[in-house]
Amino acid sequence: MRRAVPRAPALLRPGSRGRGRQELTVHPTPRKARIHAQNRSGPHFDGNGAIAVRDHDYRDPGDGELLVSPRANALCGTDRAFYFDGAGHVPGHETAGVVIGVGPGTTTPVGTRGVVFLMDYCGVCRSCRLGATNQCLDKRADMGIADDGGYGPFEIVHETNFFPVTDDIELPTATMLLDVMGTSSHALGRAALVRPDIESIYIAGAGPIGIGILLMAKLRYGAGLPVHISDVSKWRLEFAESFGGIPVDATAPNALATVGRPDVAFDASGKEIARRAALDIIGKRGALVCVGHGETVTVDVSNDLLEPEHAVLGSEYFRFDELGANLELLRENEDSISRVITHTFPVDELDNAFETFLGGETGKVVVVQEGTQW
Repeated sequence: MRRAVPRAPALLRPGSRGRGRQELTVHPTPRKARIHAQNRSGPHFDGNGAIAVRDHDYRDPGDGELLVSPRANALCGTDRAFYFDGAGHVPGHETAGVVIGVGPGTTTPVGTRGVVFLMDYCGVCRSCRLGATNQCLDKRADMGIADDGGYGPFEIVHETNFFPVTDDIELPTATMLLDVMGTSSHALGRAALVRPDIESIYIAGAGPIGIGILLMAKLRYGAGLPVHISDVSKWRLEFAESFGGIPVDATAPNALATVGRPDVAFDASGKEIARRAALDIIGKRGALVCVGHGETVTVDVSNDLLEPEHAVLGSEYFRFDELGANLELLRENEDSISRVITHTFPVDELDNAFETFLGGETGKVVVVQEGTQW
């Protein structure tokens, strides 16, 4: 039985398969896409929490590019900076959508559903040849971070960083393949490089990435794996507990005294104090994997690294070739993974979506929109 967790009222929520499905609007032209009205409206992030819908120039797709109609985009903590500081592009980097047009030299059919990989990798550098597309040495773009992303009606993406998904996966649920599943599973893989015998885990931060690590750890190592997870939010701790996590109130004195000596710790908070505390409790041969961007951490080489043979690792996003295995996991565990999504808003309530997300009592918040003709 699913444990009830607090949820905001009167919001759209993803239902069971087939309920509330977004209808596809696909332009019949199978060849080159042309956006006839170049100035289409899109959300402009003006800073200080102001989002205005104004004309936005969308070009036609070029060689090797696809024109995607975003149908769902999950909000991310990275978007906080755009919300408060403004942006010169349309943000949104956890996008699921439908191909509505193609440029020359592509093979993806119009009507294909899929997700957009954040990093528009080159495919030819040393990293890409090894499959480390998250470490591309010559990226063409960062979708939704520096280039137009999924909060608008159109997104131009290279065919190589568009991953198709089948019709049995709802597009809001498909966004889980990105930051929640992809980033989290990659971090677990990084930990396994130096600690293949993981029997216990500690996670600092029960936001969406922390919940993702918890969920993916249970899928990878089994439901019986003890996973302690800390946060300052009672709501988030209750939410984490509903996924099998052992909640740790980070505001309590000696909060980590009950955690023991975990084999691996993951920092999903980006806070120096959390990273330092994690280093202090991991066991011999343990690893600290830093997943959240943010602050620094200072180590004592002798005491923190050499004597206990600890490792401190970074984990940046994930590799494109990890999407296939995660899609199978999503199919097999759709009910539990889709529960990470706690709120869904229509795109014309994007400002309300951000206010709710930044309020701190949510899992993933997803913005959905109908298909746009071009």
